[in-house]
Amino acid sequence: MAVSGQSPTWKPLRTLRGHTKNIYSVAFSPDGHILASGSDDKTIRLWNLYSRKTLHSLSGHPRSVRALAFSPDGHILASGGDDPIIRLWNPSNGQLLYTLNSQAGLVHGVAFSPDGRILAGGCADATIRLWNPHSGQLLSTLHGHTSYVESVAFSPDGRILASGCSDATIRLWNPHSGTLLHILNGNPLAVHSVAFSPDGHILAGGCADATIRLWHPSSGQFLRTLSDHRWAVASVAFSPDGHTLASGSYDRTIRLWNPSSGRLLHTLTGHAFAVYSVAWSPDGRLLARGSYNKTIKMWREEH
Repeated sequence: MAVSGQSPTWKPLRTLRGHTKNIYSVAFSPDGHILASGSDDKTIRLWNLYSRKTLHSLSGHPRSVRALAFSPDGHILASGGDDPIIRLWNPSNGQLLYTLNSQAGLVHGVAFSPDGRILAGGCADATIRLWNPHSGQLLSTLHGHTSYVESVAFSPDGRILASGCSDATIRLWNPHSGTLLHILNGNPLAVHSVAFSPDGHILAGGCADATIRLWHPSSGQFLRTLSDHRWAVASVAFSPDGHTLASGSYDRTIRLWNPSSGRLLHTLTGHAFAVYSVAWSPDGRLLARGSYNKTIKMWREEH
């Protein structure tokens, strides 16, 4: 595993093995004790990061698991995939709590609002559905995209919901009123992943044209394009301090960027297969990736 760039450096830390097919999604619990992974093998695994062992293997999805999100309090794990049902799990014991039927074929994006009162699902019928995750009540359905929605994310203050779509747009919504705030164009191909910076001042979109585009979400103003990947960018994630943006790509690399300047900081190479998902631990010290090669690789920042 080669790591290029300037200090601080990133040291390969551990590899988690157990899945039998591609890993499409990884997510840390809010307390940083658990890593969840969703796979093409139809399961979700919950890992103890200290022992590197599987705590629970969650079965129930009939097809691939594509999206994972923990509630802000860590009491619920939501999962979506290549079936219409969003499943809500208790990550402490691995029990299924209940299900939400999107009636949309596929759900490839899930996200909780910062207060935990709304769960958003990005659906194959070009809609975003919003639920109360505690009662299961469908709150609203947002229409406007023209193809399947690949990713959803809430701003840190909960006032904006972003949706990235295979129709090559990002749409920004008021999740409480359902009002469309902005349509962010300029992406020539599908937008696979969207993420807000921790201060809410930057929205990143990982695109099928191998770029990451940065926007000011309040105004909808385009900021800059980050170009160094060779193939599609499947996942983007900001570090908790907002100083670094990670991007995982089909080109088998993870790149770390300064989102303020657009400067490339590091390139993590040596992956044998496409990188589908990247995630930061809550303290920003660990970076995890899910990949085509059935494993989860982790790095630790070292100064």
